Formats: sequence, structure tokens, C-alpha cells
Amino acid sequence: TAYNASEHFARRIDGFLSSEIDPRTQIGYATNAIQEGGIFGVGVGEGTVKWSLPDAHTDFIIAVAAEEYGLIMVLAIIALYAFITVRSLFRLMRERDPFIRLAGTGLACAFGVQAMINMGVAVRLLPAKGMTLPFVSYGGSSVIASGIAVGMLLAFTRTRPQGRMGDIIGRRGR
Repeated sequence: TAYNASEHFARRIDGFLSSEIDPRTQIGYATNAIQEGGIFGVGVGEGTVKWSLPDAHTDFIIAVAAEEYGLIMVLAIIALYAFITVRSLFRLMRERDPFIRLAGTGLACAFGVQAMINMGVAVRLLPAKGMTLPFVSYGGSSVIASGIAVGMLLAFTRTRPQGRMGDIIGRRGR
């Protein structure tokens, strides 16, 4: 297995399963940054974790945001991702075309789950895996892929001149 073959994998898994957080690891830096940020943060550009945390601009960008902007901004970011995902799912529930319903649901869930995984890694709920935060993390390919996915999601959830799903179900009962 990868655990026995690679010291890097073993160190990551052991670090995640350990009850103690090593302050010299990515998770240790991220945890410290989130604690330092508090409710309102230390101020824009005043955070120090971005200088010591490897991949702070990609995998752990939410830790940088938590340190500089605080819990209020992190909650706003979480609310924005949740709003986009839930709103898309509600719009897709009313869609008649099964392809649009299924494809749109997959895109909305992939968008929301990717955000959840990235933020879960930063607060040590999940092991580190290198997943970016859509539209926030640095990386051209991630931004392009997220843009295409959300563009397709917008196309799937737009209002079309068609009957609603409830109209079809109501007609069958007559």
C-alpha cells in the first residue's frame, strides 16, 4: 500500500490520525492561523501564516482568510458556497428534463463538495489532499474548470419556456 511504500504518505496519515498537532506541519500552521484570526481577523495583509505555510495560496487559502479577515469572513464564504449549491439544487428540482436535472445536480454537488473538502482540510476535519477552493485558490486550471462548471450550471438552471414538473404530475392524476 501507499502507507508502507511512501514515507510522505505515512507522515500525512499519521499526522491526521494523531491527537496532537505538530506546529511545523501544514495543519499546524493552518490551525494557528485560524486561532490568531479570531472573530474579526488581524487585518488585511497583516497575517503571517502566508509566509510560513507551504501552499497557503492554494490548499490552505481559507486559513489565510481566517487569519486576516476573521471568522466573520469565513462564515460569509461558507454561506456563499452553500447558497450557490442549495439554490442550484432547488432550481434543478423543478426541471423537467432528466439530463439537465442529473447533470446539474452533479455539477452543483461537485462545486459544493469541493469547497467543503478544502475548508474541512484547513480545520482538520479531513486529511490534506491538495484540493483547491473554487474561485478563491490560486491556480489557472482550477479557475477555468470552476468557471466552466458554474457556467454550465447557470445554463442548466436558467428559466425556460416549458411546463413545470408539478404540471406534469398534476396532469397524470386527471
